[in-house]
Amino acid sequence: MNFNDITKPLIMGILNVTPDSFSDGGNFTQIDSALQHVETMLAEGADIIDIGGESTRPGSDPVSPSEQIQRVLPVIQAIKTKFSNKVIISIDTTSSTVADAALASGANLINDVSGGENDSAILDLAAKKNVPIILMHSKGAPKTMQDNPFYEDVVNEVIASLKIKITHALETGVKKENISIDPGIGFGKRKQDNLDLLANLWQFVELGYPVLLGTSRKRFMGSICNVTEPSELVTATAVTTALGVMAGVKIFRVHDVKENRQALDVAWSIKQR
Repeated sequence: MNFNDITKPLIMGILNVTPDSFSDGGNFTQIDSALQHVETMLAEGADIIDIGGESTRPGSDPVSPSEQIQRVLPVIQAIKTKFSNKVIISIDTTSSTVADAALASGANLINDVSGGENDSAILDLAAKKNVPIILMHSKGAPKTMQDNPFYEDVVNEVIASLKIKITHALETGVKKENISIDPGIGFGKRKQDNLDLLANLWQFVELGYPVLLGTSRKRFMGSICNVTEPSELVTATAVTTALGVMAGVKIFRVHDVKENRQALDVAWSIKQR
């Protein structure tokens, strides 16, 4: 795929093959359950399947590249066998070793929550393989990122950080059309920071790169809605999807494909009227 080819926004369905992800950890660690979930997400309108073998929830510990590879490669290979090349697969990792193995097994793009900071070789890999890469903003490692994060001006600070990541990627040889950006909702952000970013998504869109939004089931919305179970935040997530479409966001990373597909389709129809 090519990020420049995106017209109508895309839904990226989440497939966590991890035991400890914040919302669905342990649900899809077996190949059969993973394949069934992929089939469901595709039927409900997912355009991309994002596969991760390392939880990046607040407080999570890092997972070695070898362990990530053991988790994700069999699933990628099984998806490719069952669905042929009809499925666009994103590998969710900050490791160039994992990304390289995933691409060799059939993944189509890289989703790096560190934006190339954890392992700069991942940018060289994206350039060499000529594959799309999503550069996200995060403040600190997942283990400690929610330990009193602070910003004077979160929107401008995140934009400035993403501009540096973009420049680094371009200088490494990644093509402009292969870069997407993500403001990193919930990654080293306070509740008000997340709200400020969501209210100013248009500023990220104006940078000229497709924007990915990942709010799915995140804790800051639970504090607003007075719920503690992430699975109860499906409607809240869909609201942010609709807002994102109107702001010009191009990719939505979600757990609940059906509901967010509906929100996207209705918002897109309104936007295109």
